[in-house]
Amino acid sequence: MEKSGRPEKKRLFGLSLLLSMLVLILEGMLALVVAVVYGITQESPNAGGGSAMFILFLPVVAVFGIMVAGAASVALVFPAAWLGDVLGRRLGGREVWWWVPPAAAVVSLVPVGSVVAAYGGADPATAAAGWFFTTVAITVPALLWRSRRERIFKPVTLWGVAAVVLTAVLGGVGLATGVLKEYRPPALTSADIVGHWSDGQGGTVTFTADGRVTAVDVDDDLDGWGPEDDATDPDDPEDADTGCSGQGTWTYEPGGGTWSQEVDLTIDSCDFDVWNVGGTANRPTLYQYIGDPDSGDLYVLRRTDADAGS
Repeated sequence: MEKSGRPEKKRLFGLSLLLSMLVLILEGMLALVVAVVYGITQESPNAGGGSAMFILFLPVVAVFGIMVAGAASVALVFPAAWLGDVLGRRLGGREVWWWVPPAAAVVSLVPVGSVVAAYGGADPATAAAGWFFTTVAITVPALLWRSRRERIFKPVTLWGVAAVVLTAVLGGVGLATGVLKEYRPPALTSADIVGHWSDGQGGTVTFTADGRVTAVDVDDDLDGWGPEDDATDPDDPEDADTGCSGQGTWTYEPGGGTWSQEVDLTIDSCDFDVWNVGGTANRPTLYQYIGDPDSGDLYVLRRTDADAGS
């Protein structure tokens, strides 16, 4: 095609690469804002210090993000833009933008399929959603990659930043007005603690109304414990007896709010930290952190069905 008597010039590969990286970084920022707002509405532990640690690692995250954006631009965005042009020429006689989304859908099958294969399969709905969002994420920079428009960096940056800021503002307003429900642990009382609790792996704790507690095979050595340590090796002396059993007393401390509720167990044969309150009003949980609280790994006790329904 010609415009004003002159053929349109293609953007240099290096500039197209930078533009693609810019778009992918903006998309990543937008996804991060959505993930944070969504995470606030979902049940989660109060992993104190996590936000501060994230801020400290922001420079590392930024460098990593730039590297990922560059690699994704070369490995995914450029092939999608190229394939879209090839399809346009072969099937329509000219390069047109509407071949880019189908090309991006084909290219996105590679990373999505790799992830599904690496994790031994996935729920079809989850895989389909991942494929759709990956396709969208590739399509936008691929369309801009093949654009001939000059001076495009400024409007892309302004519109991208505006979308991120607007999303953050809408999310904040939604949380502040209650349209989006912020998760908070249920407000319990001592009476809510009374009953039988289980870790789902044979460990149980029974609280009675008179302040007594009985523990059976409850893990009390969580400093070096990880999810991969679910099973113990009877031939290993260190794993011969990882469960704690005994009787003692318990107290419930409401603290200054739902996040600071604590249940303290005192059993001579056990070495427990205080238990935090989580879950929901219908399904409360008691949990302790496994190792570093920033890891998010939890050792959880749940009410048995008989108690939960009482």
